[in-house]
Amino acid sequence: MAVNTFSYWEQTAFVDHADIIVIGSGLVGLSAALHLKKKQPALKVLVLERGFLPTGASTKNAGFACFGTVSEQIAAIKRSSEDEALRMAGYKWRGLQRLRENLGDANIDYQQHGGYELFMDDEIEKAENCIAHIDSLNKLLAPAIGEPVIYSVADDKIPQFGFNKVSHMIYNPFEGQIDTGKMMRTLLNKVYNLGVLVLNNCEIQRIEHRSDQINLTTSQGNFKTGKVILATNAFANQLFPGLKVIPGRGQVLVTKPIPNLKLKGTYHFDEGYYYFRNINNRVLFGGGRNLDLKAEETWEFGQTDLVKNKLTAYLNEVILPGQNAKIDYWWSGIMGFGEDISPIVKQVEPNVFCAVRCNGMGVAMGSLVGEEVAELAL
Repeated sequence: MAVNTFSYWEQTAFVDHADIIVIGSGLVGLSAALHLKKKQPALKVLVLERGFLPTGASTKNAGFACFGTVSEQIAAIKRSSEDEALRMAGYKWRGLQRLRENLGDANIDYQQHGGYELFMDDEIEKAENCIAHIDSLNKLLAPAIGEPVIYSVADDKIPQFGFNKVSHMIYNPFEGQIDTGKMMRTLLNKVYNLGVLVLNNCEIQRIEHRSDQINLTTSQGNFKTGKVILATNAFANQLFPGLKVIPGRGQVLVTKPIPNLKLKGTYHFDEGYYYFRNINNRVLFGGGRNLDLKAEETWEFGQTDLVKNKLTAYLNEVILPGQNAKIDYWWSGIMGFGEDISPIVKQVEPNVFCAVRCNGMGVAMGSLVGEEVAELAL
């Protein structure tokens, strides 16, 4: 346990008692802090982050708005119900609008080029099943966004993108993409300007209740607060093992710039387990978690040969066939999943609240999840 060695100035200006401490400086945590200060500007809000940058997925995701593909919607209905699938579609859509409203499209480089679900040559039956569900899904989900046509067949666009081994595509004009780095920098600046303090490299080791306050033991010393918001998503049950959050590592690559890149938009295949998009004349491509789900249920960052080899093969054989694209970046992010398709937003102990388990769709729902837990804390 670290011993407090703070100076008088550090103690009074940085680490003295906070009204609310948010654990985790990702999209959900900072959205919670933003909402707290908007509702009650006099609150002293402190955010503690264990990483140099936000640990997890907020600065490591692929920047997809994640409305959801046809196959993902079918799977969601099977796991829950039509009513729940509609509720979550509306929740993600409203969450994306809130993100845009809070930060501004230009500041996050929001682009709504639409999204495509791809089906390979050996997935004819799966493609036909999804196409058969288009009309019913459009009717079911229309109330979520107020538009009658969400999904439509787009097989005619396969040649213009230059894909190989792709037999069918389904288009969704409401899918968007953002620049994750710009999003997080804009959000950080926003909370800074409202007087929120964010301290990095500060890992929470223990949360203890003491009379009328909560004491946080951290790698940098002790902090006192009245209330705590836990916004660590995939890492939530490291502090609260009872929370049903399963980590899921997503491995991602970005190519070197590609002259005359034909791709524009977001693309998914294999029920959303693989995803790619354009970014600055490059291709960002990630996924493959389903190749070994158990191995990817980890809090460890890194890559595996199994996933890297599969992503590289798909890149060169399907997405950019014959172009021998060069890879410039590899990284991974840790997402939080669970059996339920809804996030967990609740009180876990007196004056301790959590907002976790975004099921890989934090960009879409994170702003609303953060606001919900802030309201609970207030």
